[in-house]
Amino acid sequence: MKKIILFVFAATISLATNAQIQTPAPSPFQKTEQKVGLTDVTLEYSRPGMKGRKIFGGLEDFGKVWRTGANENTKLTFSTDFMVDGKTLKKGTYALYTIPGEKTWDVILYTDATNWGNPRKWDESKVAAKVTVTPIEMPMDIETFTITFDDLTNSSAVLGIMWERMYVPFKFEVPTDKMVSSSIQKIMAGPSANDMYGAAVYYLEAGKDINQAKEWIDKAVAMTSESPRFWYLRQQSLIHAKAGNKKTAIAAAKKSLELATKANNAGYIKMNKASLKEWGAM
Repeated sequence: MKKIILFVFAATISLATNAQIQTPAPSPFQKTEQKVGLTDVTLEYSRPGMKGRKIFGGLEDFGKVWRTGANENTKLTFSTDFMVDGKTLKKGTYALYTIPGEKTWDVILYTDATNWGNPRKWDESKVAAKVTVTPIEMPMDIETFTITFDDLTNSSAVLGIMWERMYVPFKFEVPTDKMVSSSIQKIMAGPSANDMYGAAVYYLEAGKDINQAKEWIDKAVAMTSESPRFWYLRQQSLIHAKAGNKKTAIAAAKKSLELATKANNAGYIKMNKASLKEWGAM
């Protein structure tokens, strides 16, 4: 009996020793992945709360390097080379630091992204980029520290750093046009209908040479004439319209509408009808 009691006691002690209490992190971890053009950008950071405290000029001193978050340094990873303030930076992972100020902030990309918070010793040679920006005062408190990807285009985005009543915009650019143009040039020696279509649509949306876009979309439509595609014809109508060829734009839109109706594609039916109405053909 004594042996049984001792065994149960020992087992209870062992369970108590190995048990771990799980509690919420005071500054939860956040990972955000954003596609900007053809570049994958990953943001990793921890999010402290205001909790009734004065943040800038209080918890975080003006004029001093801030980890821009909590716990480990905030990280930004780029899958391609990118640009900050006209300077080209290599793809990879960077730590994001800031220096808050009363009127302006410095935003810093640091090549060593393995620190817990700020580096023990700041190394100026590891500063890949440093940009001075003007913060925007928000009309309400942002309780939880937040970083967003804003104002997305094919070639740029703004990293929005928000806390308390501050919004700090940090713009970066990616070489989308260079990458797409290079890809187009390589493939045009023997392009497929899809290649022609993709190149034409890109030129249309990027505001590039519309006559070149017209040539490519016409070839794409011709290459698929035996099995016409309503989405090809839809883009052909838009490109011809932008090139000033209203008559051929209407013809392409009507054909696209006919095929979309057969395919029961409500979206393309609606878009084609709207364009035909705009061009006075309905």
